[in-house]
Amino acid sequence: MKRIAAHWQILAALLLATLTALVFRGMVAGVGMDSRLGGFMEGVMAGCDFVGDLFMRALKMLIVPLIVTSVVSGIASLQGVQGFGRLGLKTAVFFIATSTLSILLGLLLVNTLRPGLSGGVPNEVIREAFARSGEMADSKVLETVGAAGSREADDFLGIFKAMLPENVISAAANNGQMLGVIVFSILFAVAITRLPATEMRTIREFFQAACDAMIVLTKWVMALAPVGVFALILPVVFATGAELFTNLGKYFLTVIVALLIHLLVVLPCVLRFVGKVNPWAHFRAVRPALLLAFSTASSSGTLPVTMRCVEEGAGVSKRVTSFTLPLGATVNMDGTALYECVAVIFVAQVMGIELGFGGQFFVVVAALLTSIGVAGIPSASLVAILLILQSSGIPGAETAVVALLSVDRLLDMTRTAVNVFSDTCAAVVIARSEGETLKL
Repeated sequence: MKRIAAHWQILAALLLATLTALVFRGMVAGVGMDSRLGGFMEGVMAGCDFVGDLFMRALKMLIVPLIVTSVVSGIASLQGVQGFGRLGLKTAVFFIATSTLSILLGLLLVNTLRPGLSGGVPNEVIREAFARSGEMADSKVLETVGAAGSREADDFLGIFKAMLPENVISAAANNGQMLGVIVFSILFAVAITRLPATEMRTIREFFQAACDAMIVLTKWVMALAPVGVFALILPVVFATGAELFTNLGKYFLTVIVALLIHLLVVLPCVLRFVGKVNPWAHFRAVRPALLLAFSTASSSGTLPVTMRCVEEGAGVSKRVTSFTLPLGATVNMDGTALYECVAVIFVAQVMGIELGFGGQFFVVVAALLTSIGVAGIPSASLVAILLILQSSGIPGAETAVVALLSVDRLLDMTRTAVNVFSDTCAAVVIARSEGETLKL
């Protein structure tokens, strides 16, 4: 019997989880969560949280060893430092260019649709919703927002320190310091290329074999993906439901439309006209990675699957994927940068703050820099939005961000899929520029 493809299994799990959650919401709508049925549902949600957490832990378990082995084996196979420098420059140019395009797209849509206005004036209903959100938020949410709001611009200079960790083992144990692990792996790989031929070959073969073993382990974890995705999505849909869009529907749609245009128009045009490849074929090749990114809302957690899809589905060499994809999962955040820009302008519109050319230019630059600089920090978008709002002098930043959190989960899932797709496009375009023959 022919095995069902991984992307169809994940898609089926997504749909089944959504339908199940909606049925559960309908069952408890009449009796409430305080009833016996409500208690049972809470138990089901707790079980899903547990299973989903196990799946995410399994994915994250692969990240550090996969990054180290793939980066070292990939760069060590390059022709010395010159080949690495060329690859690094191409990668940096692609990341900056696509992130800038995404921000400008978000800026265009938020200024065209003006979701923070109603009849040409600031939306008082949403402003009141901001205030109510601040009053009704639980202590955990307020603590998170307060911690993020206490960050200053100087805190983000620490990203440069994180690139050179004092203890690489400690950095590997800290999910917020993946950039340090990547930089160490790059430097270590470059050092290998300077060794005598016999020693270089021995170390390179070791890391190549270790990388191959990690790919096998990734396949084992991915066999559990449908169960993990079901467990992750069910509590999200059950908790949010249709009420999610009551006050922030126009804002939500503005972000979604902008993300979809970048995903379905801008990046495919880059693939077609810059990479000279078939965008639809590329979509088919990376479907499992996109669905998993949407389900988990984690670029880093999806990295093992992204690398396998790009190598096996698109035919990109390990030397390119091992450099571009781990780095992209850390610093290339097209969807996040777009979201930050739209969110800041939206809050300014609601608060009646008219941002001129200079103010909006600052938002563009800040969104570009913070999408890179805070990528490894928990609640990265929250931190970045608060920083930009405060730096722009827009009042009510904390209460506004609390309200935005009510729709953030679904937006986070969508922008993570955009982030991952941009990473895969970078790998394909750079591979083509290096003269590689692809399957697309």
